Amino acid sequence: MSTRLYPLAAGNFAIGTGMFVTAGLLPPISADLGISTAAAGQLMTVFALAYAVLSPLLAALTARLPRRTLLLAGMGVFVVGNALTALAPTYATVLATRVLAAAGAAMFTPTASAVASALSPPERRGRALALVIGGVSMASAVGVPLGTWLGGATSWRATLWLVTGLGVAGLAGVAALVPDVRIPVSGRLKERFVPLADRRVLAVLGTHVLMFAASFAAYTYLGSLFDLPLTAVLWAWGLGAVVGNTLGGRFTDAYGPRRMILIALVTGTVFLALVPVANLALPVALVWAFLWSALGWLVAPAQQFRTVAAVPDNVSVGLGLLSSAQYLGLFVAGLAGGAALGWYGRTGVIVLSTGLGLAALLFTLLTYRAEAAPVTSSRESAPVR
Repeated sequence: MSTRLYPLAAGNFAIGTGMFVTAGLLPPISADLGISTAAAGQLMTVFALAYAVLSPLLAALTARLPRRTLLLAGMGVFVVGNALTALAPTYATVLATRVLAAAGAAMFTPTASAVASALSPPERRGRALALVIGGVSMASAVGVPLGTWLGGATSWRATLWLVTGLGVAGLAGVAALVPDVRIPVSGRLKERFVPLADRRVLAVLGTHVLMFAASFAAYTYLGSLFDLPLTAVLWAWGLGAVVGNTLGGRFTDAYGPRRMILIALVTGTVFLALVPVANLALPVALVWAFLWSALGWLVAPAQQFRTVAAVPDNVSVGLGLLSSAQYLGLFVAGLAGGAALGWYGRTGVIVLSTGLGLAALLFTLLTYRAEAAPVTSSRESAPVR
């Protein structure tokens, strides 16, 4: 099973690096394009909004394509989009190329999770999903710090060429190792939103939007929140993401998604409020970043597991909506975080992110009851093939 899933993780590694490395490149991007730091942060915002909007549209348009073909097409579009970003001469053209890269990511990531779910037995589904989404957390540990260092040492455009190369590697891996998987997918756009009639699905998506908005309102502007070496802080955060995502898959299989989600939300909110303490010294910041990320990333496989359990007969659509919710949260984070930074400085960003974390926790406590999603029911459901 793992051999077939690793290329999917590699593709997500490229996408995660391309998405999140922007946070470490704000100073060189703003200097090169002659824009403010907040404006540079909107590159992530535009990517996130394009992903959220295009994901259901592209899923409907590509419904008849074999899943393997869709994975290859999505990664190909992502590669082209990043290559064009590296060549773009103006802020406007950079924004346009981020939309293209987001379109490729929107085709690849939900499909990769659906394929991983279909290839895995129910009792190992949490670990399989953790492995695939682990490409994103590994990007945080390796790709983002490396890209941040490369952008500072040479040029932010060199980092985009690195992302392009990672995408080509992911494309080759999918072509060589991933089999085609038959997953029933509707081509009608209206049917992409049918799961929204289910309150359980709305609860999952609401939690997802709020928790990503909370975390990435801080993460996007991390360089403005710390007076310490950013690359080191990002590396610690990325290492924590790898540990948290790996343990999250195993713990979700063992203890169920609800417990993991609540642990992640409670601890994540506390750590967001502790940003001023973390900024006191580099060792404190490194421990803070590692723990914030490790505990927060427990939620990723748990939310995917929860989605599969809610729509076992419509996994592709459910995971596509979950991805859209994630990037909608990133869009809110970039927009609101940029406004808070411009109006109130770093204090505004900390207050905003902590408040969003509290909102995510309260919403989840009100909408996700333990008896609503017992682990046994999701494990007894047959994998979609």
